[in-house]
Amino acid sequence: MAKVKITQKKSGIDRSKRQKANLAALGLRKINHTVVHELTPQIEGMIKKVAHLVETSEA
Repeated sequence: MAKVKITQKKSGIDRSKRQKANLAALGLRKINHTVVHELTPQIEGMIKKVAHLVETSEA
């Protein structure tokens, strides 16, 4: 499977509980923190929910 690199670019402060939970589930803790995940349908859906807070690229 393809890998995707996810970097948090905006703060989770003043966001809905669902968006904060998605950031935590992706493993993102603070701005400019980067994680690498396998690109599964579940991860892809989580990225779409917080797309305005993160930046993605192929790893």
